[in-house]
Amino acid sequence: MATAEQVQAMPERSQAVPVEQRIVLYGVDWLAYEKYLDAAAGTGSIRLTYDRGTLEIMTVSGIHGWWNARIAFVLRLLGGVLGIDVQGYQTTTLRRQDLERGLEPDEGFYILHKEVRGPRNIDLTRDPPPDLALEVDISRSSLDRMGIYAALRVPEVWRFDGEILWVYRLRADGTYEECERSPSFPSLPLAEFIQFLQHTQDLSEAGVIVPFQEWAREHVLPGWQAEGNGV
Repeated sequence: MATAEQVQAMPERSQAVPVEQRIVLYGVDWLAYEKYLDAAAGTGSIRLTYDRGTLEIMTVSGIHGWWNARIAFVLRLLGGVLGIDVQGYQTTTLRRQDLERGLEPDEGFYILHKEVRGPRNIDLTRDPPPDLALEVDISRSSLDRMGIYAALRVPEVWRFDGEILWVYRLRADGTYEECERSPSFPSLPLAEFIQFLQHTQDLSEAGVIVPFQEWAREHVLPGWQAEGNGV
């Protein structure tokens, strides 16, 4: 069982955090997990994963954070090009006490569920899970995060390790299958998308706006319109 001293020992916000380090605690009840969440709130550099009594505390590297920010940023731009209403929620915790599971995606996106908008703390007892969750896997978790996403019924998960993007779709049986196309963005050529991101790493967010919009109009929009979607 996690003690109050362990909860209080969470890294403080001003403390320098090593690159992608993990601590795993066992016998952590739900109340202690929520105390850890409160202690880590607002740090931006700590991710917590909880699975039926096991808690993983992970520090997030600058490289991890950069890739998360860049992919999330261009997905919003892509929504603008395609006329899709994309709403992202960063550093939000998805959890359900009845399932004894919880985690923090790098970003969760609501696309089909247009009722989830505006500033809010996502509550899965009230809100649907995100339509798409983004996972940057610079180093792998020691827990089964995909199993937690499946239990929470997240329809689509992207996993990116800095070079390769994998897209998974939740099946009716509650397991994920790898897809060649994104269910949310079916006309997006995944390999070319990653190549674009790799080739534009030296651009700022402001600097990547026009090149990405031009790329998306050439490589994504025609297929989107051919499938009967308007802008």
